[in-house]
Amino acid sequence: MPDPYTHILIIADLEGSSGCWNYAASAFMTDEWCRACLEMSRDVNAVVRALFDAGVKSVTIKDFHRTGYNMFPELIDSRATLVSGYRRGPIPGIGNPTGAQVVMFLGMHAASGSDGFLAHTLTSRIARLEVNQRLLAEIELFAASLAPWKIRPIFFSGCPVACKQAAAVVDNINCFPIDKSRGSERFDPGNWRSGLAQAAVKSLSNRKTMPYEPPGPFDARVTMRDGEAEAARLARRWKVEQVGAQIRIRSATFRQLYMDLIRLCYLTPAIEKVLPLALAAFNLKGKIGIMRARSRLKWRLLP
Repeated sequence: MPDPYTHILIIADLEGSSGCWNYAASAFMTDEWCRACLEMSRDVNAVVRALFDAGVKSVTIKDFHRTGYNMFPELIDSRATLVSGYRRGPIPGIGNPTGAQVVMFLGMHAASGSDGFLAHTLTSRIARLEVNQRLLAEIELFAASLAPWKIRPIFFSGCPVACKQAAAVVDNINCFPIDKSRGSERFDPGNWRSGLAQAAVKSLSNRKTMPYEPPGPFDARVTMRDGEAEAARLARRWKVEQVGAQIRIRSATFRQLYMDLIRLCYLTPAIEKVLPLALAAFNLKGKIGIMRARSRLKWRLLP
């Protein structure tokens, strides 16, 4: 028998969680977002507790939505480590994953250009993102970034379209969908959350997936939602090719592609020069946001 997985990394997003039912809930500092943060915390905690009950020794949770501050630590099992905000490296955003053997993706969404629930890749300013003539979802960016640490992606949860995309690129990954087509009024969060936790535990027996290491080179076509003028502005900024509303990026490795996309979506040359300070300021914004959300929902957070 192979040794059991003892250290699990969870990457959690909000769009595919049980509390996000519209764009306002995925935005920042709206009432809908505050409630979505509450339900996202409960989703993740259900999985975390089930993993510990199954014998897992260590769980690290990386909050990966918007500011990186979307969960209430007081609602997460204290045995787990919650990593909020973003790190510069060694993996952009995630930080240092040393020790994790496998990764589980919770609350994820589908790729830009697809018809999934609130589908986007990195930012909704991208209307469509194709790499080597195929839509690129965030699971590929994150899973490939973890591959040098030999971390296997074994579990994924999101809308049915997102699950289908994950299964298409990561062989043998276990998926558990959340169907939002019938609306929140006809959705049973407790029952779904129980199923999510059980499915996550079941994936611990998954020994078939391997670290996700797609071969290069990579030809990315990024279509900007705001059209040709926005594409031209970004192309001038980063000295890349532009055709109409589309920006074209060629990268030798997946890590290079990820960094090129991060620059395109989030940075300017000036900000990149002072990135540690910029990250600190951005993380402070996230901390203030979740503090205000806690204040708004104080009565709901009481035991």
